[in-house]
Parts: sequence; C-alpha cells; structure tokens
Amino acid sequence: MQNWLASHDGDEDAMAAPSSCPASSENGSRLESRRIFGDITTNRLWNFRVLMNQELASNEQLAIVGNCEALGNWQHSGAALLTKKEEDVEYGNLWTGEIYIPRHCDTEYRYMVCAVDPGTEQLVVRRWETQLQPRRIRELDEQPAKNQSDIFGSFNGQEKVDRGWLTKETLVQLKFFYAPFTFKQRMKRRHIQVKVTPMNLSIPSASCDTMLPSSPMEDSLSNDTHDTKENGGESSTAFAFSEVVTLSADECEIRSQEQFGTGCGPTDLVIFHLTVGDFENTAYLIDLYSYSSRVAREDGPPNHLGYHYVLPNLFKRSEGNLELPITCAKGHRPLGMMRLGYLIVKPSSLCALMDMSVSYARYWNNKWTGLDVGHRGSGTSFKAKDAVIRENTITSLKNAAEHGADMVEFDVQLSKDLVPVVYHDFMIYVSLKSKCSMQEHDFLALPMRELSLEQLKKLKVYHIAEGLSRETRSFHNDDCLEHQPFPQLCDVLDALDVHVGFNIEIKWSQRLEDGKMEEEFEHVVDRNLYIDCILDVILRKAGNRRIVLSCFDPDICTILRFKQNRYPVMFLTLGRTTKYQKYMDPRGNSMELAVWHAVAMEFLGVVAHTEDLLRDPSQVNLAKERGLVLFCWGDDNNSKDTIKLLKELGLHAIIYDKMDVLTTKEVKQSVFHLQAKDSQKELLKLQALEMGHVWHTTADGNEEQQA
Repeated sequence: MQNWLASHDGDEDAMAAPSSCPASSENGSRLESRRIFGDITTNRLWNFRVLMNQELASNEQLAIVGNCEALGNWQHSGAALLTKKEEDVEYGNLWTGEIYIPRHCDTEYRYMVCAVDPGTEQLVVRRWETQLQPRRIRELDEQPAKNQSDIFGSFNGQEKVDRGWLTKETLVQLKFFYAPFTFKQRMKRRHIQVKVTPMNLSIPSASCDTMLPSSPMEDSLSNDTHDTKENGGESSTAFAFSEVVTLSADECEIRSQEQFGTGCGPTDLVIFHLTVGDFENTAYLIDLYSYSSRVAREDGPPNHLGYHYVLPNLFKRSEGNLELPITCAKGHRPLGMMRLGYLIVKPSSLCALMDMSVSYARYWNNKWTGLDVGHRGSGTSFKAKDAVIRENTITSLKNAAEHGADMVEFDVQLSKDLVPVVYHDFMIYVSLKSKCSMQEHDFLALPMRELSLEQLKKLKVYHIAEGLSRETRSFHNDDCLEHQPFPQLCDVLDALDVHVGFNIEIKWSQRLEDGKMEEEFEHVVDRNLYIDCILDVILRKAGNRRIVLSCFDPDICTILRFKQNRYPVMFLTLGRTTKYQKYMDPRGNSMELAVWHAVAMEFLGVVAHTEDLLRDPSQVNLAKERGLVLFCWGDDNNSKDTIKLLKELGLHAIIYDKMDVLTTKEVKQSVFHLQAKDSQKELLKLQALEMGHVWHTTADGNEEQQA
C-alpha cells in the first residue's frame, strides 16, 4: 500500500512512498539477534531510549518497528522488543534497546505497545504511534546523549497514539444497554455493576495441581479472588485484555475495568471490549455486584449478587443477542435473567497488505474543510424527474468529478457470489415479460443478494421505485457500459481519476425501532465475511486514493475499524428526525451517542443528518470539540443556501446531489488534485534550485523556471 493523503501542515510530502533500507538476512529472536545484527561496515549500533508516560498492563511492553530488517520492515510481527530499565529511577518508566541499524541510509521507526501471546508467541499490537511521518534517524545523525530520550506518542509537536488492529487475536464486545436485567420485585431498584473476565477453557498441565482453578464460586467473588495472572494464577484466565467503555460525555474512552465492575443503570450504554488470543477456548465470566442501600460505597465492597459463564459455542454468528440466567452468588439458585448483545470481530486474512509505515485512520488535513461530495455520484436519479444519469454508475461518478467534486459518495454491497458491487437499495425488481406496458404481475421483487454478478448484468433489472410505480425510466446512453447499474467496486476504483476521493458507504440493513428489518431485508452473509470481501478489493486496488469508509450500522463501523489500520471510518447517523423511522440500536439516533461511540471506537468522525444539524447547529461543535471530522448528508443539502450555511458552520464535507448545478467552485477540480499539483510544483522548484536555476513569479501569479 502507498501513502494516499496530501501533506499535513509542516509535514513532508505524504504522497512519497515509505523508504526502505538495505537489510541483512540473519534471523533470530526479536531483540537479542538485533544486538549482533550485521557488521560495522554496513550497520551501526543504536541505543533506542523511550519514556513511557502511559499506564501499561502487566503483560504489555514497548517495542519498535521500522523500515529495515532489524526493525521488521514495518511488519508488526518483526518488531524489536525493548527492555524496561528497572534500576534507572532517575528517568522514570524508561525502555531501551540496542539495535544495529543500516549505516548508509536513513532509518524510520515508530514505537508501539504490544503483548506476546504465550500460547502462540505471536505479537499483538495494543497501541502505536500514528503521526503521518514516522520518527527518523538520518544517515549522518550521531547517537544522542544518555540523558536524551524519546517520549512515547509525542513527536514533532504532535501527540498521536491509536489502538492496534486485529492481526491474529479476536475482538469480543458484550453490550449492556439500559440495564438489561430482570429480577424479583424486591431487587428491581438495585443499581447493578457488571464485570466480565475472560476464562481459559483449555485443559491445564496435569503436572501442576496449583494451576487448577479452585472453584467457579471462588473465581467469581471479585478480582482479588479470581485465579488471574495478576494474582499469580495461570489456568483459569485466558490471554486477553478485558476493557470497558460507557457511552457518556465523561467515560467514552475504552479503559481497564475496575475491581467491582462498571455501572449498568437504566440510562447507561456499556460495551465490554474484550481482546482474546484463543477465541475457541475462551469463556466469559459475568459477575454482577450491587451496593446495599444501607451501605455507602466508601464503607466497603459491594455485594456479589450473581454470575454467569458465557461459553464460546453460544456465539452462533458474528453478532446477536443472548438471554442468560443469573445464578445467585450465595445460594447458587436462579436469581433472574439478563439480555445482552454481542459482536465478534475476526482478524482479516489480508494482514500482509497492512504494515505500520503509515496510518490514515484518524488523519485529516486542516486545510480540508467544506469539501463537496457527490451523492451517489451526480445524485439520486429516481427521486428527481429531471435526472438524466443513473445513480451509482461509473458515468454518474465521473460526471460529479468533472464538475469539481472533491469526493464521490456511493453504496457498496455484495452479490450472491460475494462480489462487491455499487448499488443503493437492498431490493430490486426483475421483469418477467418483455413488453412496453408493465402490469403488477410483470415484476418480481427480489433481494439483491439472491442474484449473482452475472445475473445482475444479464437480466433486465429495475429500481425499486420503478417496480412500485410500474413506470420505467430511461437515461441518456443507458445501453453504454459505464451507464449500467451494478458496476463492480474494483472497476470503479480503476475508472475514476486517482485524485477524486471516495466515501464508500457499506450497505447493511438494521432492525428498526418497531422490530421490523429495514426494507424488510435481512442479511444471510456473516458480517465478518461481508466486510472481508469488500476490504479485499479496497486494499488491493485503492493505491494512493483518499478513501473514507462509512455505514449506518455502528457494529459494521467497529468491524471496519478493527479489521484494518489503513483507512478512516465514519459513523453515519440519523439523529433526531421526523423523516425516517429510528433504528432499534440507539447509537445512531442522536448526535450525542454517535459522537461518544465514534470517540470510543476511534473513528475519524461522524456523518450527521443535516435535518438534525439545522435543528440544533451547536451539535457541530459537539463533534469538533472531541476532535472528530464532521460530514453531513440529507435532502436538505440540495440547496445552495444550505450548502453555504453548512460550510460557514465548519462542516468538513457536505454530501449533495447535482454537483453540476449546485457547486460554486470556479476551478472544477478536487482539492486533492490541486494539492497534488502544488506538491509537484514545490518538488520541481527544489530540483531547479539544486541545479542552480532560478524561479520567479510572473505578472499573472504563475511561477516559472528562469535559466
């Protein structure tokens, strides 16, 4: 993968490919082999020193990855582990490593927090530095003084650290929304706190009796009595990281669990974020605690009410709901029920295409504001009677780009044979007869997922609006290939100029507030497979193109975020609306919850519904104050006055129809194309100066070379 974003203010050209250095073929352990790596004619020993000012878990440590073989050639699996200097109290939490690096070229590197799975010896990336430009040791640099150290996450005046992505481990999220507990009458008003502990189901070695868990009851009493690794145990807890986030203004960042869990009250949305090494052999112990109304929190620990073990075989799909009994902690009798949602995110099979040279997951250039984004290319074609180009076709996307669109927005879903195609609606109509006048019985409604790519290309397929109205539409040059519906995502990536950005909306139907499925359509393909098929095409074909991924389903956004480390994800929301029915999942039904979820999962930002923003423009600042990028969508955007107002409010991008009519751009080129030309001009100027030539500014403001 190449870099695809233009340079940040003060940064070097971000379009330059990562450099590589000569490497030795020697292999060995992660650190020790690198201490004796190469010889002094081609390599030099460098003492890396980094201060860690963030809290680490007991099994986390620092490592370094970079652009030479000794540092893994940007692959996380080849990173060099650092050692904590316990005796060096003067420098605090100092980590060091002596590593041979190439002598005759620059060495680029990043620090990361990692953990090594003791079962597989595989390295898990927990957090890593994601500044656009990596740290660099130049060819002529000398070893810094002993009292000089890097600071983890802080570089070139920027602090930038992101959570890792999935490589071999699995992410399990358990969702406790709005106190989903059912108790007997006398316990209904109790405020419940929940703690989740991953437990190892594999059989321990028979040679050590002390490795066996004492009993389920003893394990469930509290963090102090669990047979966990931090308490000296080995057999009952799995290699895992058990974290939690509450979607609220003050607690919307993922954090470690407290000893007696997290409050799950009637207004709380709590997500337990569990990263596990061996998914098939990991169960989840759910402990419930509650303070007696007569006992204050500072007077002692809460009462241990009950518990339940969730076995991995209960997770039938990548997402779903579980209704579980609560067993009384004292009497071991049924105490009540709890209903929780779950999400399973598996690592992508394309890890080889993802390295640590650069990440754009939360990068946005400060100059990119008020961008014009073509909705489905040149706009929806079945709402407006005067539309002449079919929506979501290559022609529609090209037409928007030709009229100055900075980005084009389009929808992607899978055909029956799992090919990513560009199309908006879940349902289509197929003609049963070939005649001019269409009657009701002449159309057959089908889910798009029931037709293969070949069938979609060969059959006479009608849009849902045509099927419902029994009136067919015709568009200019409808028989030409680039005017046809259902273009493949790979063809779209090839067909459009690389400087046109893509906002790719992943189509996924959700359950509505009334319990029905959106468009009465339910996916049969598993979420992980669905996203893998789409990411496969993007990672292989996108090249340098600017791409933002988005979806209305918050869990699809989470999957997109943790399956890859390259492209940013934005959460599409309805907000408070009178135009559409709300989703059953509350996270997209208000701007506040959308912002908190985006912060928690480290999305780039939110795509808000303009109806909601116009109702309360202060919501723009709600997102921007959290460091989020804000796009907007909706029919309200199809007005020059509204677009002008939204740009004045500071929206980063506005998605609208009819780019050829509504844009106010004088130069019909994308901001990325203009920025690339400026970068090329600066490069040519630098080359000319190096050759002794002079550049001067002409009367019309252009710059040219003077011999």
